[in-house]
Amino acid sequence: MRKFYARRRVSILTALTGLIASVALFNSPTASAAMPTPVSGATARSYLSQLTVATENRTGYNRDLFPHWITISGSCDTRETVLKRDGSNVVTNSSCGATSGSWYSQYDGVTTTDASSFDIDHMVPLAEAWDSGASKWTTAQRQAFANDLTRPQLIAVSASSNRSKSDQDPAEWLPTRTAYRCTYVRAWVQVKYYYDLSVDSAEKSALTSALSGC
Repeated sequence: MRKFYARRRVSILTALTGLIASVALFNSPTASAAMPTPVSGATARSYLSQLTVATENRTGYNRDLFPHWITISGSCDTRETVLKRDGSNVVTNSSCGATSGSWYSQYDGVTTTDASSFDIDHMVPLAEAWDSGASKWTTAQRQAFANDLTRPQLIAVSASSNRSKSDQDPAEWLPTRTAYRCTYVRAWVQVKYYYDLSVDSAEKSALTSALSGC
C-alpha cells in the first residue's frame, strides 16, 4: 500500500512539474531578437564622451537618399534577412519571404506569427543620421548605414512600436519595455560612434542618464 501511495505521489509531482513547465513556456517569448550585441555600458559611456555635440539640421533630407533593403544573398534583401535572423523557426518561400515563424518585439514585448505586422527598425533613424552628419556622406556610405547588419543598427520590432518611435532620438523616445532600454541606448551610442555622428545636447543628456544605470 505504501508503494502505491509513493508511486501516486511521484505521478502527481511529475504532472505538476509538467504543468509548471507548460505555463512557463506559454508565458515566455516565443522568439528573441538576435541583433548584434552592443558594447558594454562602460564602453558606451566612453564612446558618448567622445561624440561631438552639435545642433541638428534636417535641411535637404529625403529617405530615398539612403538606399535600403538591398540584396544581401540570393533573393534575400536586408529586411528579409533581419526577419529571418530575429525570428524563431522562420520558414521562407523561394522569394525569401517569411511564410511562418515567431517574432518577439524587444521594444514593447509583442509576439507575433505574422511577419507583415513587424517592421525593421533602424536603431539610429535615417533622418536622425542625416541631421547629425550623414548629409555630408556619399550615397554609398548612406547605403552601407541603412543596411548595416554588422553593428546593432537593424532590429525586427512591432510596427506599432517602430511607428511610435519614428525618427525620434532617446531624448524624445525610449522603448516602453524598460528592460530593453539599457541595450537600446548602448546600441544607439555604438552606432553613432562608429559612424562619427554627432549628438545634440538634449540627446546627450538623455543618453548619459540612461547609461548611468547600465
